Amino acid sequence: MNNISFPGLGISVDVSPVAAKLPFVGEVHWYGVIIGIGILLAFLYCSYFAKKEGISADTLADLVIYALPVAIICARTYYVVFSWDYYGKHLEDIVKIWNGGLAIYGGIIGAVITGVIFCKIKKLEILKVFDICCLGLMIGQMIGRWGNFVNAEAFGGYCTNILRMSINGAEPVHPAFLYESLWNLTGLIILSFLHKKRPFNGFTFFSYISWYGVGRFIIEGLRTDSLYIGNIRVSQLVALLCIIGGIAALSFLSEKSISKKTGK
Repeated sequence: MNNISFPGLGISVDVSPVAAKLPFVGEVHWYGVIIGIGILLAFLYCSYFAKKEGISADTLADLVIYALPVAIICARTYYVVFSWDYYGKHLEDIVKIWNGGLAIYGGIIGAVITGVIFCKIKKLEILKVFDICCLGLMIGQMIGRWGNFVNAEAFGGYCTNILRMSINGAEPVHPAFLYESLWNLTGLIILSFLHKKRPFNGFTFFSYISWYGVGRFIIEGLRTDSLYIGNIRVSQLVALLCIIGGIAALSFLSEKSISKKTGK
């Protein structure tokens, strides 16, 4: 049980990572419950847009069934690889994902690879599908970050702003999980609106990649639990690559779209 407070907002709650203890099952952790809720809401939201794009809910469900386990495995693998100093000495903890430790970049990589293969087999337009799915991904990230809240993790260094957070009476710190959740909420609202009038397939997806990269680069700089390669924060490096890659892809697709319309 942890006491988590937001002194600037006058909020204080006692939070347990365990949601319930069930017979024959054991402890059910809030982390998994919250991620499950995020996945469900993401699927429902994507289904709404998929229907408008002529993609059935059954097809989307099939994609989720294939992509979800791959994404979770890749997210965990990514985290374990860059935390090998610990997991190399505690191999039994590798499977304990309910204690946290899912890296979103690993999950995205796994989901993208699965999505490409799925679309190729089903003869679907890859970028059209990715445009839809990235909206759901933002919902999953937005809600999933609250799993970090119940585990009292993903926070930054000392701060004094109105959103400052204190864990068990310690000095207030940056609630990095909250910043990222709010960043994704903002991005979701903006991109959901732009998606309806997107100029070309791939616009929403690569805008998401760029948007998330900017937010993650800034927020990661505040965190105290970053994964490192030497002295470089892994997530900031990947975020920078996302920004560059996202903008480059948007520029390329934009020029291609204009050339197609003008016949050049």
